[in-house]
Amino acid sequence: MAKNTKQTSAKAATAASKVLRDGRTSAASKTAAASALSQKGKSGKKK
Repeated sequence: MAKNTKQTSAKAATAASKVLRDGRTSAASKTAAASALSQKGKSGKKK
């Protein structure tokens, strides 16, 4: 089985994060946003 190497872009991850923080979004929207963030990978930010 092939390994999935696709990752969510930073722009999509930001939008997904906003969906999760917004209390007005549906459960389906939050599920999709969580799925996108789980595919984000590690951030490359350094201190």
